[in-house]
Amino acid sequence: MTSEHRTLNERGRRILATLVRAHIDTGEPVASQVLVRRGGFGLSSATIRNVLSQLESLGYVRQPHTSAGRVPTDIGYRAYVDELLQDPRLPHAGSPVDAQLREQLALNPDAEAVLAAVSHMLSQASHAVAFALIPASEAGAFHRIQFVRLGGGRVLVIVVARTSHVTHKVIELDEELPTADLEQASTYLNTEFSGLPLADVRRRIQERLSHERVLYDKLMARALRLARSSFDQMTAEHSLFVEGASSLVNEVSEPYSGITLTALGALVTMMEDRQRLVHLLSEYIDGPGLTVVIGGEHPDPALRQFSLVASTYVDGDTTGTVGLIGPMRMQYSVAIPMVGGAAYTVSRVLSHAGRPPHASDS
Repeated sequence: MTSEHRTLNERGRRILATLVRAHIDTGEPVASQVLVRRGGFGLSSATIRNVLSQLESLGYVRQPHTSAGRVPTDIGYRAYVDELLQDPRLPHAGSPVDAQLREQLALNPDAEAVLAAVSHMLSQASHAVAFALIPASEAGAFHRIQFVRLGGGRVLVIVVARTSHVTHKVIELDEELPTADLEQASTYLNTEFSGLPLADVRRRIQERLSHERVLYDKLMARALRLARSSFDQMTAEHSLFVEGASSLVNEVSEPYSGITLTALGALVTMMEDRQRLVHLLSEYIDGPGLTVVIGGEHPDPALRQFSLVASTYVDGDTTGTVGLIGPMRMQYSVAIPMVGGAAYTVSRVLSHAGRPPHASDS
């Protein structure tokens, strides 16, 4: 339990947890009589009202209007989630989503196919926005290059990353090269540089071009010059798979969801401007394991009506992220093990595809 919640005694924590669960289930303010029925505290309604007043004064709950019950605040949700994360019984794998992932991903362990499937399955199972993020270092690992002769000195360059991400670029050459020469050049580059990060490939190409012996090897020099032109201004970017914004539309109509139409529109805009969302996610997920960000904890105002649950997966020496963005009233007891289990499954699937075995810390 974090230090902010130590002011709560055991009774206060139990009543707060029951209130949060009741509000998540119903979407309505929770009255003291509901807590008497649900909690099994053996306390009178008057005693529970006193505890609720204390929780309100400490900022854990609020009363939307005088005659209503209470709803959790951001701090109240945080206290509930922190308690939830302390529970060793909270599972991290074995959900139906994990079984679906193992069954489908075993057929195609390609990293991009894996992460696209994860975002789709998580979104379908949770009715929230789901995302899967491949870091730039992984998305930018060079796998192979192909040159296609277009005529007139123009060549189509196809660069395939380790994740199967494909980049196309047309370059202009001073001379018309036959197809056989282009094929020899691609074979040389694929043999020499496959598996290296794009930045390392560019650096090594420049270093080799400065070596005097390259001048006496026509094939090597031509291949390196082609590669230098191909990789010029080509930078590694994160690969982001995200879907499910439509599943939050119903939340806008709920009176106590906390999500306005404006906030949902801002989230959709962020999803369309993927690099902005990538930047935010990269800031949040700065270490291994599970991350939960709730409401006002988001530094970006556009996300302050949402909660985020994310977990890292490990693929060799790189770390990516899968997760959910939903209302603060999300089913954390379901979302946390679902995301953790998905990350664990992704790690296993990718490691079994011939890479060093690792497991997620989540």
